[in-house]
Amino acid sequence: QVQLVESGGGLVQAGGSLRLSCAASGRIFRLNGMGWYRQAPGKERELVASITSSSITNYADSVKGRFAISIFRDNTKNTMYLQMNSLKPEDTAVYYCNADVVSRAGIGDNYWGQGTQVAVSS
Repeated sequence: QVQLVESGGGLVQAGGSLRLSCAASGRIFRLNGMGWYRQAPGKERELVASITSSSITNYADSVKGRFAISIFRDNTKNTMYLQMNSLKPEDTAVYYCNADVVSRAGIGDNYWGQGTQVAVSS
């Protein structure tokens, strides 16, 4: 199994910054890509940013220039970060970590974290 553990959410004033972390561990032979999604109350879950195994990044238009996704890999785990600057009240949502994982048996699967709340006050 694969575990995704998020941290770093919280309450911040508009214009402030937060850094989210997602630690991926378990039976990971290859990590094809990871991403951050968010879901605000009454809205659908949306992609915020993603990063491929080649470190190619992609951002939603609403966060370009303000958010930065990165990933740190070592022998035991992979940790993905989302640096969020110049936060706006409309960034308020539950943020979820997502990962495309291939096991040593060659089986691919997609995993979600439990979510971390980000609240931005005006």
